[in-house]
Amino acid sequence: MRIVRTLEELGDALEDADTVGLVPTMGALHEGHLSLIRTARDECDVLVVSVFVNPTQFNDPADLAAYPSDEPRDAALAEGAGADVFFAPPAEEIYPTGFATTVSVSGVSEPLEGAHRGKAHFDGVATVVAKLLIAVAPDVAYFGQKDAQQVAVVRRLVADLALPVEISVCPTVREPDGLAMSSRNVRLAPEDRPRALALKAGLDAAASAATEGADPRAAEAAGLAAMRERDVEAEYFAIVDPETFAPADDLTRPALAVVAATVDQVRLIDNQPIDPIPTQEAL
Repeated sequence: MRIVRTLEELGDALEDADTVGLVPTMGALHEGHLSLIRTARDECDVLVVSVFVNPTQFNDPADLAAYPSDEPRDAALAEGAGADVFFAPPAEEIYPTGFATTVSVSGVSEPLEGAHRGKAHFDGVATVVAKLLIAVAPDVAYFGQKDAQQVAVVRRLVADLALPVEISVCPTVREPDGLAMSSRNVRLAPEDRPRALALKAGLDAAASAATEGADPRAAEAAGLAAMRERDVEAEYFAIVDPETFAPADDLTRPALAVVAATVDQVRLIDNQPIDPIPTQEAL
């Protein structure tokens, strides 16, 4: 595996490459990331794993300061999972002096995560992803379903700018107890870890209510109630259209239950697809 830190080195490493895959990460790699890398390894000739803790997408400086970082560990894990190129640029390589461009995706970026973390969050995501996609020029870029709204923003970005890349979304990987894998999980105190399962309990309750015929708002209420039983209050809990992230009006089309909550000062997100309920015409 080749470790590169500049855009020039990256270009040299990818010269004459055939099918290129990109797994963009912020480091602190876990099994969720490694599942993306393994999938990409099976599908691409040359695989780039990027590690860049993007400062522009953090609305809370304390959250940025607390974000875990261990580059030697990340490099070893990426190489073990099959990466060919490990791109770990310093901040000044991505945002050099005089950098003055921001990519902003309206609509899908505005509710939920956008509302709670501020406009700058998804502007930061869209800007750094656009720069990575242009720099790497991958045939396929791999993202995890756990960050569902981020994926929707990236899909909109790619479609609107007609970028020649396929966005592949891989399933959320979970801990044995059901908690969605996240780099933030290591910050949970052992005594608070069971409370973090409130997010999955809420999603399961909402999906069950939807299956039993509840409308979206009633299913949301069921999810919130299940979380409160574990002494966790959601920042938001919503059933939305998975492409626009607007509230779902009914459940006759695919929908997505999404949730965010803070447990032990650690902010967590999760989501779960909800299959459409057959209409009378379809029966």
